Amino acid sequence: MQRQGLIGGSAATRIRVTGGLLLGAYLAFVAWYTLRPLDVPWVMPANLRPLDGIRGDFALGWATGVRRICEGLALLAPLGVLLPMAGGRLAVSRLGSLIRAMAATALVSLAIEMLQTAVPGQVVDVDSLLLNTAGAALAHAAVVPAGRAWLRRRTLRRSVTALLPEEPAQGRTPTIPRVGIAPWSDALPPSSP
Repeated sequence: MQRQGLIGGSAATRIRVTGGLLLGAYLAFVAWYTLRPLDVPWVMPANLRPLDGIRGDFALGWATGVRRICEGLALLAPLGVLLPMAGGRLAVSRLGSLIRAMAATALVSLAIEMLQTAVPGQVVDVDSLLLNTAGAALAHAAVVPAGRAWLRRRTLRRSVTALLPEEPAQGRTPTIPRVGIAPWSDALPPSSP
């Protein structure tokens, strides 16, 4: 028996399996990209003050600041779509889904930042955590509600057509000749006084 709110039938299974596979592959890529050792002559100190790194990047120029913000927003943005896709829930509140996606992305980003403390050349940056979470929230808000609405319409359309199957044409309907009806006085039994 399926839980209420899940996408029905084999489509649900396909979406969840596809979402789970894409999520696993993407997390493997992110782990490789963010946790590989870098060969650099020196590294910046860890940034534990929110928005200090962003201010520093903009101090180097607008192009550098915008590039850093876009990189931070884009790194974990796909999680905003892949996490709800792997869950496969169709009837979920928009706010609840957004909060769950943001919380999961923040935890993944925090785990990456904590693991980077042991990787040579990688530096902990609290701004990365903020930007990664904001990127996932933006991707979720842009894609997930529209995708769920499309799936709801598609599921509803399929369920209506499944409930009301189209009957094949059977040809002309035969016409029965009319039969006369007796007047009311003839139809009632005689009353006894």
